[in-house]
Amino acid sequence: MGLYEEFWAPVFFIYGALLGSFANVIIYRLPLGESIVKPRSHCRTCKNMVAWYDNIPIASFLLLRGKCRHCQEKFSWRYPLVEFLMGLVFCALYLHLGWSFFLFEALIFCFGLITVSFIDLDHMILPDVFTLSGIVIGLLGAAINPDRSVVEALIGVLAGGGFLWAVSAIYFMLRKQEGMGGGDIKLLAWIGAVLGWQSVPFVILSSSLFGTLVGLIVMSRTKGGMQTAIPFGPYLALGALFFIFGGSELARAYIALFLPLN
Repeated sequence: MGLYEEFWAPVFFIYGALLGSFANVIIYRLPLGESIVKPRSHCRTCKNMVAWYDNIPIASFLLLRGKCRHCQEKFSWRYPLVEFLMGLVFCALYLHLGWSFFLFEALIFCFGLITVSFIDLDHMILPDVFTLSGIVIGLLGAAINPDRSVVEALIGVLAGGGFLWAVSAIYFMLRKQEGMGGGDIKLLAWIGAVLGWQSVPFVILSSSLFGTLVGLIVMSRTKGGMQTAIPFGPYLALGALFFIFGGSELARAYIALFLPLN
């Protein structure tokens, strides 16, 4: 790795951490119907505004030991976690993809994935403002990016959304209750729009494996048993991230077993 790459890697981390700070605002305010623009960041307990020097991603949380400067109320560890995760993913995307049009698409895509994943963990919802607009942006990106195919993106939308819709419909017919949220359907359609139809089987398989493992752990520790509701969005997002960072080769090899591409 040359000096050029070594310079830009931390820049992407810092850029991602800054956007992670903004993602924290969205994660908290959007489900409550509050503006994500104003008022400025403030302590929810004492209502004092957070000064700019107390709002530096990750660093301010560590320097203040996770407490409000004014009232000493503890802030959630979630804030530095999201900032660090966003910075780490942005840096990794740059190192993995290099300077390309798809890097720009992937940064937007992963910002959305991380943001909606935490919203889903908190509220069991995947906001349409992200999933539906993500589908549109994904299709537009395919039309502009010469390295992507609009046809593959369209098939990805239909394959991703159609598969989960079919699963949800069958589950409802058998159990007479909702088993898959509409947000999950739109999220997988969004993933298909950005990563193409080849990503859909891999994302479904990997997210199901992770979701099942975590679900079994959660059910064993709660009284809900099989009735315990578990958000599936974060696992779909995790599967999409794995696909970007090497899963595409595994997916193509798997598809080639049943549908030779040559």
